[in-house]
Amino acid sequence: TLEVLFQGVYTRLYTIAAEIVRGKLDPVVGRQPQIERVVQILGRRTKNNPCLIGEPGVGKTAIAEGLAQRIASGDVPETIEGKKVITLDMGLLVAGTKYRGEFEERLKKLMEEIKQSDEIILFIDEVHTLIGAGAAEGAIDAANILKPALARGELQCIGATTLDEYRKHIEKDPALERRFQPVKVPEPTVDETIQILKGLRERYEIHHKLRYTDESLVAAAQLSYQYISDRFLPDKAIDLIDEAGSRVRLRHAQVPEEARELEKELRQITKEKNEAVRGQDFEKHMRDIEGVWKSEKAGSKGLMQLLERET
Repeated sequence: TLEVLFQGVYTRLYTIAAEIVRGKLDPVVGRQPQIERVVQILGRRTKNNPCLIGEPGVGKTAIAEGLAQRIASGDVPETIEGKKVITLDMGLLVAGTKYRGEFEERLKKLMEEIKQSDEIILFIDEVHTLIGAGAAEGAIDAANILKPALARGELQCIGATTLDEYRKHIEKDPALERRFQPVKVPEPTVDETIQILKGLRERYEIHHKLRYTDESLVAAAQLSYQYISDRFLPDKAIDLIDEAGSRVRLRHAQVPEEARELEKELRQITKEKNEAVRGQDFEKHMRDIEGVWKSEKAGSKGLMQLLERET
């Protein structure tokens, strides 16, 4: 994380690249046309600020994360090579500003830091919150402070908002709208959602300590599309597999009796093997190696089959 000190108040900017290093980001599946369009806009000399427009849950933030992953792997043009994608939390920036001019001072200092580094791409989720942010009586809001820097290309910014909020706030301010290049993020199809779920499967299997079959992922995508009408793919399908994994793990928190017996048998065989080695009974040890290997293999296979049957 990058911490910038403003009059004794820490404003924390989360570096997406740091999340990549820590392995916290989920893999980005698909969305190549949108990521390439964002890269193309960022390569412009002026007005190089893409604005991702899409319904909640369609994966706008994932596109910014996908861009950061591309930059980290070096799979980008030299115009944005080596840059850092950093998220700005407007709530933290506004928090604690009691007096007129205090918010403007913070934001201007933040902009100076970004200009001097010349390697930061700012990602602002819910970018429409810039309008009116920090505007007290007689004060200037965040949008008006950022407009000149955005227009001159001194500050690179990726915005994300919904279509309704874009029309309601940004389109009504032509000067701000000109600074951003819209990138529409459509809801993925059921087939695309299935591929996204397959890309995320390993992360959720590790977390919930179980396995998802291909059929379960297909069912999650199809059933969420069919029955959950007030939300959007892939978010609602991801929620479904997460909820199902949590439920199965809760119901089968105790290891079945058969599994405990298999584990006990494996421990006993391992103990006998170690005793033979310590007693330098190498002939017995060599004879047992093949038997131990076969037993462990059969035990592991039996355990996995049992757990799959239980889930």
